[in-house]
Amino acid sequence: MNGLPLPRFQLMDILDILIVAFLLYQLLLLIKGTRAVQIIQGVAVLLLALLSAHYFRLSTINWLLHYALMGIAVALPIVFQPELRRALEQLGRGGVISTALSRLGREAITKLVDEIAWALNILAQTKTGALVVLERETGLEEIVETGTKVDGEVSAKLLLSIFMPTSPLHDGAVIIRGNKVMAASCYLPLSDSPWIAKDLGTRHRAAIGISEGTDALAIIVSEETGEISLAQNGKLSQGLESEDLKRMMMSLLSVTSRAPVTPSWVAKLGDKYGRRVPRIPKKKSQS
Repeated sequence: MNGLPLPRFQLMDILDILIVAFLLYQLLLLIKGTRAVQIIQGVAVLLLALLSAHYFRLSTINWLLHYALMGIAVALPIVFQPELRRALEQLGRGGVISTALSRLGREAITKLVDEIAWALNILAQTKTGALVVLERETGLEEIVETGTKVDGEVSAKLLLSIFMPTSPLHDGAVIIRGNKVMAASCYLPLSDSPWIAKDLGTRHRAAIGISEGTDALAIIVSEETGEISLAQNGKLSQGLESEDLKRMMMSLLSVTSRAPVTPSWVAKLGDKYGRRVPRIPKKKSQS
């Protein structure tokens, strides 16, 4: 039977196709839930219109669309700057340069998680707004510089004192690097994702925004409802209890969970109040 010979597929050809398919899949995951989806759809519509104009020999429309696409090709790297930056950061993660968090032992990270969870649980009881960001592999030095330097060891007492309404540092985010509170009252980039619920406030948008551009964990206490939420990789988990928060943090920090270590000052309060942490009284407004 005569005809064109079928191409021979070798092992390297199959490997090449699998790698390309994997890269395309990762690209789709990268742009999923971002404005890049609408932009790509718009470019696809323009390409379809260009092909139609060429097929039907509409020279004027063909000329306009041709130069329009040339301008879009130049503008795309600027438009996709956040997505490109996120992709390069993901490529650079897991390198040989150790971070402050990676140098902590299991016990130190367990203590860190317990201190944060205790503080946020008390703030949730009193409906005191809070935003805590934990730096992982992506450095947050430019965010730290927007706030007030603290450089103190993480403790529930320190976090409570920062987020008390009378504190000058309560408005903004706390940045934690390793087991240190690096800065407070920091400004975070707000997410512009169209899929964020309209009832979420500035703290939640800021938490989602920092988690979209970095691998940081952002924990929020709602001032309106006292609800605890955690943002990671642009996704928001809401309505967390203290134990849920601990498990998620331990899992995301790649640490095997064990029996929590109660901070010593909380243990003293528990002995005094029958193992029940007292509510922090709200300051009475002065008339």
